[in-house]
This record gives sequence, structure tokens and C-alpha cells, in this order.
Amino acid sequence: MKYDPVKNRIGSFVNRSVWLRKLFYLLLDILLLRTWHVKKAVRQFASGKPGEALILDAGSGFGQYTWRLSRMNSFWKIDAVDIKQEQLDDCSLFFGKAGLSQRVRFSYADLTQFRRQDTYDMILSVDVMEHISEDRLVFSNFHESLRGNGLLIISTPSDKGGSDVHQEDGESFIEEHVRDGYSIASIGEKLKEAGFSQVNTRYTYGTPGKISWKLSMKIPVLMLNMSWLFGLVLPFWYILVMPFSLLLNFIDTRVEHNEGAGLLVIAVK
Repeated sequence: MKYDPVKNRIGSFVNRSVWLRKLFYLLLDILLLRTWHVKKAVRQFASGKPGEALILDAGSGFGQYTWRLSRMNSFWKIDAVDIKQEQLDDCSLFFGKAGLSQRVRFSYADLTQFRRQDTYDMILSVDVMEHISEDRLVFSNFHESLRGNGLLIISTPSDKGGSDVHQEDGESFIEEHVRDGYSIASIGEKLKEAGFSQVNTRYTYGTPGKISWKLSMKIPVLMLNMSWLFGLVLPFWYILVMPFSLLLNFIDTRVEHNEGAGLLVIAVK
């Protein structure tokens, strides 16, 4: 199963216009369960930061979380960094056209080397740490880059099937992962070693979330891998499954899971 080629083709398509990109961000907000969990955590941060704040989107990708942050509070300024220059260029162009270039800045950064002493009020890192082998170094950089009482929010796969790997010799659904997921104990130990005073970690993508993910993401990606002609069928597929997926997403964010394919981590400096 090839996830990244599908993701890259969709990205190339939505870059054709500002309204397509905004629609794409809206659909990601609705479809991706991790976005539901991340937005819930960021809203908690926002309730204590009604005024100015400097935020780092560490591994900004398509820019969907940078976009969401920029819409949540007009006083926030956001540094968005990534290692893929093409995506950074696309994002810079779009955010400029959207009139946000004064508050949002995109730049290249290797997170193993990126450190800004006592700079940020919050760091957000979504679907990034599973791609980086030197995670202890990155966690240390995050800690040093946060101001006192600054908040780190991480969304990453767990070791309970988070990369769609369910046996020792299984292959990840996502090709670029260097690890199949974290345990709650391992990521907590590494963050405390980096200096974080409080670490709260909980499972996401419990049973409701796993079903929703298969309906809204895995099956469509499998179909598109077979042929892009399935793109003609996808609107009808989503009309059928969307109500169920949204209900399952809502349930997943409202209950505590004993196990789950994802982890949401909130750490305080």
C-alpha cells in the first residue's frame, strides 16, 4: 500500500487555486481523526492564551495545522518548519495569497538541529516523530526552545498498530516511518529525560477511530492505488460513509481508550 504518492498527487492538485487549498484544509479537518484530537488540545491552550503567542509548527507538511492555528487567534504568530522545500514553497505562496504572511513564516529546518532558546509558547508536532530516528535529540531541542511553562503537543502512532503494523515482520502503511509507534512508557520516559516536568499521554484511535480511519482513509487510498479512476467513485463513497465516520470520530474524542493506534502527548516545560 502506497500512501505518500497518493498524498503528493492530491497536494499537487489542490495547489492549483487558493479556494481548492482552503477546501482541502476543511476536508482534512473533517476527515482526519487526529485533527479532532489535536484541535481539542490546542483549544485548551488557546483558552489560557487569548492574547499574543509565538507557536512552532514542527513538521508543517501541507500546512493544514498552521492554517488551523492562524485561524484560531489573530494575535498568534507561527513559525512553520519542515525539511521538504517544495512543500514550504507551496505553503509560503498560499499563505501569502491568503494575507497571512505577516503572522506566518515558513522555513527549512532539520528538527535534530533546530533549537531556539526560550522562544515559543507552544510547539505542535503532528505525525513527525515516527519519521525521526534521533528522537531524544529532537525532544531536547523542543524543551530548550519553549519558554517557561510552555506547552508541547505531539500526535504520533502508538505501538498498538499505529502504522497499521500488526505483526513483527509486517510492513507499515506509511513508507517513511522509522518506528512503528511509541508506547506510552517510552515516549514519557524520553520527554522527562529531555527535561519536561509534566507529561500527559493518552491513546487515540481506539475501536471507533480505527473503524473510521479504515472507512475514510485506508479504503480510499487502497482504491486510488489500484487506479486513479476510482477518484470518480470517491464522492459517492464519502456520501455513504461520512455520517458514520463523523459519529465515530466524535465518540473517539470523548472516551478514554485502554489501547489505541495513536497517541496524543501534552508535555509542559
